[in-house]
Amino acid sequence: MRVATLRQGPAVLSDAGAHLLPMPVGELVGLGLDRALEVGAAALARPPVGYVEADLLLPYKPPSVRDFVTFESHVEGVRRSVDNASGVPEAWYDAPTFYFTNPHALYGPGAPIRRPATCRALDFELEVGVVLGAGGSDLSEAEAEAAIFGYTIVNDWSARDLQSREMQVGLGPAKGKDFATSVGPWIVTADELPALDLDCRVSVNGEPVGRDRLSSMHWTFPEMIAYAARDSVVVAGDLLASGTTGGGGCLAELWGRRGERTPPPLEPGDVVTMEVEGIGRLSAAVA
Repeated sequence: MRVATLRQGPAVLSDAGAHLLPMPVGELVGLGLDRALEVGAAALARPPVGYVEADLLLPYKPPSVRDFVTFESHVEGVRRSVDNASGVPEAWYDAPTFYFTNPHALYGPGAPIRRPATCRALDFELEVGVVLGAGGSDLSEAEAEAAIFGYTIVNDWSARDLQSREMQVGLGPAKGKDFATSVGPWIVTADELPALDLDCRVSVNGEPVGRDRLSSMHWTFPEMIAYAARDSVVVAGDLLASGTTGGGGCLAELWGRRGERTPPPLEPGDVVTMEVEGIGRLSAAVA
């Protein structure tokens, strides 16, 4: 089931159109997957309304957003260009590390992204986000997997020059990341994606830049969720992003491997398009 927020309202999407839901998507997510599927089935039984891609808005407003780093090749390449370091830290293999990003600076599909005023090294990051339909503390991996509601695409926009400076302090990222994250185009419920060996690709202005498979993650989503809940709490609606794919899932990885900024940083007018098999396509232009 594909769940979206449109200008017309929250809806379940089908080939026939948009079937309006009786509640916001965030409330639907809070019901948990099983009950949400029942509500969605009832919506699908009603006549659809038409919609176009431009009607798609941010799918929902998560209470928190955690961003992980689970792709080894991404870590290796980005460390060279952002941290002036090489290799993968041994500690990376110990646990699925994450940081909290800004839940108040989320943008839906097609929403333009303003480059930070002092940034001259703007980058994208191709990620897949998992949406929780239940919460808890100290979850087992089995409990964490049962808490999954669905999946969406996440673009973790990054100001690499700002990030590189602030990471020297040993805390962050902060202003290098908190200005924008794109999410969408909708949420695909977990029952639609039992296997997560998904093709992930990104292009800039129609030119392919990166490609990887989601199965290249070193950590699984249940492992990530369980780690986030350890000695803490996760709640329904929380969004946990996979971290950036390898194979050119961001420009900084390629810069690190090539020793030069090729392709160049994003400029106003550039359009970044991400596609994930089984989920959909997420595009945004730099303003």
